[in-house]
Formats: sequence, C-alpha cells, structure tokens
Amino acid sequence: MIRALTRFSTRNAWKVIALWAVLGVGLTLLSPMLMSRVTQSQSGDFLPASYDSAAALRIAEENFGIDPDATTVTVLVARTDGKALTPADEKRIGAEAAKLGQRRVEMPRMKDEPSFLLPDRSQTPKVAPAMVAPDRSFELLSAELTGNAGDDGVQKVYRAFRDATRAQFAEAGMRTGFTGGLAEAADSADDNRTATKVGGALVMGLIVLLNVLVFRSVLAAVLPLLAVAFIGGVAGGAVAGAASLTGLKLDASTPGLISVVLLGIGIDYLLFLLFRFREHLRSRPEQPAREAAAEVAGRVGTAITSAALTIVAAFATLGVASFGQFRSLGPAIAVAVLVMLLGSLTLMPALLAACGRKIFWPSKSLRRQPREGAAARFGALVARRPAAMLLASVALLGALAAGTVGITMDYGQGGGSKTAAAATATEISRALPAGVSDPTSVYVTAAGGGPVDPGKLDGLSRALGKVEGVGQVGGTVLSPDARAARIDLYLTADTQSAKARELASGPVRAAVAANTPAGTSAHVGGTAAIFADISVAVDHDLTVVFPVAAALIALILLLLLRSLLAPLVLMLAVGLGFAATLGASTLVFQHLLDKPGVSFTLPLVLFLFVVALGTDYNILITDRIREEMEQPGPVRGAVARAVRHTTPAIATAGLVLAGSFATLATTPGSEQVAFALTLGILLSALVLSLVLVPAMAALLGRGLWWPLRTAPRHASAGAQAGAQAGAQAGAPDREPVPERLNA
Repeated sequence: MIRALTRFSTRNAWKVIALWAVLGVGLTLLSPMLMSRVTQSQSGDFLPASYDSAAALRIAEENFGIDPDATTVTVLVARTDGKALTPADEKRIGAEAAKLGQRRVEMPRMKDEPSFLLPDRSQTPKVAPAMVAPDRSFELLSAELTGNAGDDGVQKVYRAFRDATRAQFAEAGMRTGFTGGLAEAADSADDNRTATKVGGALVMGLIVLLNVLVFRSVLAAVLPLLAVAFIGGVAGGAVAGAASLTGLKLDASTPGLISVVLLGIGIDYLLFLLFRFREHLRSRPEQPAREAAAEVAGRVGTAITSAALTIVAAFATLGVASFGQFRSLGPAIAVAVLVMLLGSLTLMPALLAACGRKIFWPSKSLRRQPREGAAARFGALVARRPAAMLLASVALLGALAAGTVGITMDYGQGGGSKTAAAATATEISRALPAGVSDPTSVYVTAAGGGPVDPGKLDGLSRALGKVEGVGQVGGTVLSPDARAARIDLYLTADTQSAKARELASGPVRAAVAANTPAGTSAHVGGTAAIFADISVAVDHDLTVVFPVAAALIALILLLLLRSLLAPLVLMLAVGLGFAATLGASTLVFQHLLDKPGVSFTLPLVLFLFVVALGTDYNILITDRIREEMEQPGPVRGAVARAVRHTTPAIATAGLVLAGSFATLATTPGSEQVAFALTLGILLSALVLSLVLVPAMAALLGRGLWWPLRTAPRHASAGAQAGAQAGAQAGAPDREPVPERLNA
C-alpha cells in the first residue's frame, strides 16, 4: 500500500503538489476561525464531573449564572498623589466604572485584515466595584470579559479595555493597575513578543543553514519548510474538524504545540527522504529521477510510517486519561501526525519527482561518490569497539538518570513573574489577602434540591475563618432561586501557588467536611481547588498512560522489526534516555536553580515527546542496520555502513527538532519543558540512535533479529570478498547493493 501510494504520487507529481498547495493555503487562512470553535476557556472544565471543584463549577454555572467562558480582570484604582481615597473619590470611581460597563470594546484589527481570519471578540465588559482597601489606599473594580485568556483576540480586547480605562481614570487624576489571569497572559505575551519572533526566526534560520551546509543547495534548504507549511495547514483543519465531529474541546495552547511537533517531525521525514534520494542517485546515475524518487519513497516510506504510527500510538493513549486537557490533546496531535504521514508519503515524494536532480542544484556532489568523512570514521569506530562505545553511552545516560534520586514534583502555577500584572497583584497583597482578586468559593446545596437556610451556615463560615491561611471570609450569598449558597474565602497565598493548592485541598476541604450542616452538601471551587484536583487527575493518568503507551509502542516495533529481541533493545534504550532526560532536568532545575521541583506535567510530556519522537531515529537506524545485514559481508561492516549513511540524516534531523523545541523557552512557564525536550531529543538522536543501538547491534550480530534470522543475500564470491576486505580495512564505505532498493 505504501509503495502504491508513493508511486501514484511520483507519477502525478504536479497534481499532488497543486492539491496540497490549495488545501494548505486555504485551511491555514481558516485555521484561526476553525480552532476558535473547538477551544475551551477554563482549566476546570477539563476535570471529570466526579472531582469536587468540578461539582462546584457546575453549581456556579447553574445556580449563580456564572459564565464558564468568563475571565475576570481586577482593576486597581488609586490617587496619583498617593493619598487615601475620599468619599468623593469613591463616588467618582463608581461613576467611571458604570461608564466602562456600558461601553462596547471593539477588537483591534490590522488594516485590511479579512474578518474571517480572526474571530471577532468584541464585547461589552461587565464592570462593578469590588472592595476598598482597609487603609483606603485604593479601590478594586471587577471587570468580566468573555473568552480564553490565551486567545489572541481576547487579549486584543483586553488591551483595548486596559488602555481606555487607564486614559479615562487619568483624566480624573487617578492611576490604575490590572491583574488576573488574562492580564498576566497579555503582559507575558507583550514582554516575550520579541523573544518569540527571534526564536522562531532562529529556528527557521537553523533549518535553512543546516540544509544548505549539508546539501549545498538553496532549493533543498527551502523545500522542507514549504512542504511542512502546506501539510501543517491541512493538519490544523483536520484537527479542528475531528474535534468538532467528536465534541472534543481543545485547550488554547494545543494549536501552538501541534505546530512545533509538525515542524520537527515534518522536517525530519523530508530529510530522511532527501538523504536517501541523494545516496540513490549517486549509486544509479543513469536512472531517471522520477523512478528513483518512487523507489526511495517506497523504501523509506516504510520506516517513516512506522515512526509516525509510533507517535500516533503514544499520543492516542491520552484518550484514556481522566483529565480532559490530556484526553483532547493526545488525539489532536495523533490526527495532526497522521496528516503529516500522509503528506510524507504523497507531497514529499511528488516534490522529489518534480524537482529531480535539480533539487540539489547548484551542488555537483551527485557526480561523484563522497570521500570517507567523519560519518564513515565514526561508523567504523562504533563497529570496531562496540563494547567500549556501549559502556560509555550507558555511563553517560546512567549518570544523568541518577539525578532522579530525590525528585520532587512541583504543582505550583504562580510565582516568579515580573510582569505589570504581577506587580499590581503584589501591591494589592500589601493591604488585602493575596487571593482577594480570585477567591476560593464554597458552594452549598440542600438535599433534594430544596432551598438553603443561610442561618445554618454561620458555623461553617466561622470554622473556615479559623483555618490558617484564610485571610478573610465573605458573607453568605444566596443564588436567585435560594437553592444554593456561596461563601467566598480570600486566601493569604497567591491562588495559583503551591501553597494555595495545598490549603484548598487540605485544611479548607477538611473544615468544610467537618462543618457542613446536616441535609446539605458543600463543594470547594476556585483556581486553587481546581489546580489541586488537576494534580490528582494527572497523577492518576501517569499510572495509566505510561504502561498503555509503552505496550503500543512495543507492539508497533514488534510488527515493524519482526523480532522479539530488537524491540526489547530499543525499548530499553528509550527508557534509559527518558530517565536520563528527567534526571538532568531535576539536576538543573531542582538542585542547581533551587526550584521547588520539576513541573508535575514534565514526566508525561517527556515520555510522550522524547520516547515517541526519539523512537523515530531508532527506527531509522535499526531499519538501515537490518537492510545492511541482508547484504553479503561481516556484521560489523554492515553496522558501520548503516551508521555512516544515517548519521548525517539523524544528526541534522535531531538538531532541527531540538531547535524547534528550544523555542518553547520563549513561552512564560515553559522553560523546563523546553530544556527537557531539547536535551531529550539530542540524547535520542546523537547517543541512543548513533551509539547505543548500533553498538548493541554489533555485539548481538544477526541474533538481534531473533527468533528470525537475517541471512545475507546471495552474492558473487568477488563481491563478498570485496565487502569483507572493505570491512577489515576499517573503511565501510561500500554503497548498498542496488537490488535491495527494488525489494
């Protein structure tokens, strides 16, 4: 099937290219609108209904009419001269707040920007006075906007509202400050805008530079980016369509993560094809380029398909996760990778067939066989001293893996930010509890859906006020139908911090459980409680996803390699690479930088990305080793040739993928993920795939394919003698027997 698909694509190259170009450009333009329809605003909405904070969220929506898509911005208003607010000032602030609540905020757009490119988030915010500081140094206003804080359009509306509010109060002689999740997200985006653009430009420059250095061709340098852009546009539309059909809701960060993954693996797959295409053209200079493209795409397509299906299997296992954000992220990336696989088997072979030998212009390297270079010498070294190379790689990985001793998971979400929003939150916390702008709420309902008697909740309020860490308890508020009551708690800790999470999940819930009146039920909600439940859900998912994903990856390797021993070797290798990456991250962030620990999502992210994506390189080298072992000659000579021919492709692809992950460091809060993924991919490509796995193959020989045997194909005595002489001379530069490519 793979060969039939690649042959069709190479025979109808221009039609295939045109189809992908039209779909890619069209869906890229429509992607923002399509994605906006399947994204979800609040993290709490991803929790299963059985969790306490999820039950609280349902009561807030059903009984108190709280918009699940709403995000609150806290506005601080103070006199510019620093004096205490007077009654006249408070009256003026109330009047200005009323004006703001009646004014529609139009979402800014670029000049001549079509409206369908970005959904219109224009809206009229709900603005109301919240409270005055005890020392009357400022008053807080609550401004409610609708939409996901990570949505670009919502951030544009917030900036327009912020600027208008700032100007309006400046005319009244007052200064303003803004804080909250949306304000923090917008400030972080502004502060990191330049770094994000520079990071993206550097990755693109890295891809082009590496390809120019490797292929000495402008077309070969630009073509991968163009192909990935077309396929990525189609993938975005496919993900949005699949989410719409299945009812899955995506997190706002999902499209950006998909783009990074597709850029990395898409460039990888095209590089695998380009390197093999060049090698094939050198060995068969008389063959038409279109036929060569079909043969190469059919041969490499098998390895690419297996590598892509490994990623799909790993991410698809997130479908069994309990946390909805994981449950939707996994299938979304799986769909995107399947589209990339389809593009790798159709668009990329079509590009090779259409360009032919001109794809390597102006390089003249096709006219001559390359001299023995660093890759050949490295392959000879691995084949000649496999035991020493194996011990060295295991020692390195083992030393890094030792860093996992004493590892601590950090569930904190806040702290360390230096944005204007964080500065405003700090100013508020000097006079009021830190959680005043984001209260933790206790929701109480009566059994049978009857009315709630607020008088019976006084004991609960007093008990909550005695909990250490609760700075203030608000009054009991009844819902309009009196079937639910809400008690707001203002914690002394930042509601996104680990301390607030522990407080909400521990003492607060314990006090609620012990003091809830008979005949009623109570649930703790709010940001701190939601993050506490998310941490529990993630811990549960780790114990489920890891073994399921590992089993599926092992099954794919078993089917690909048709061996029991080879998949075991690869799984042990990637497992050691995973442990080494996690250990290195622990050493850097927990011990050297003195962080509370590593992010609680890091093990799962590392497992999925490093194990699944890193296995691509292991599949490529293992597939080539098996191919070379089917040729006449000693086993170690086959290993040396395999390393020689795959080292440039794997090293270049690994650097590109690592570089794309490194750009995540420009996203606030993603420094650990960026470091770990970058290091993990480099270890997978340069240590596991090019040293550890080939060394094991050299030691195990053809027994690596047990219980099957990979016997050398029949060859003439002269050819076999030549192969043996070349291997013994330590110069494994013999080209593979061409007939193998016809298989």
